[in-house]
Amino acid sequence: MQKSTGFTLIELMIVVAIMAILASVAYPSFSAYLLKSNRIEAIQALYSMQLEQEEWRISHQTYATTSQASATFLPTHADYTFTVSGASASDYELIATAKTGSSQLNDKEGAVSCSPLTLGRDNSKAPAACWQ
Repeated sequence: MQKSTGFTLIELMIVVAIMAILASVAYPSFSAYLLKSNRIEAIQALYSMQLEQEEWRISHQTYATTSQASATFLPTHADYTFTVSGASASDYELIATAKTGSSQLNDKEGAVSCSPLTLGRDNSKAPAACWQ
């Protein structure tokens, strides 16, 4: 008699079942990691915009509006749109809004939606749960 070598169908099915279980556990965690990673990128872009606003104000009478900022320092991101609201001589608010169709629309911290993210001149941040 010859001894056969290789895998049986049962052994192969066990490996496939184990891989499916690992994938079903890992995928939600990976998706949450991607959402949080993109949110952190947007927060970093808002902080960068805040610094650029202060540099702009040194040379101009008011803070930059969205159109002025887009010509000089408004960031681009695959999942977020950045705007400036309420720009005046003494105040502004920076806003990062998830783009339509982006997975970032599903970004939540608990029951709080993390779009839009806002950063004010006085360093006020909303929603607060998403900035931690």
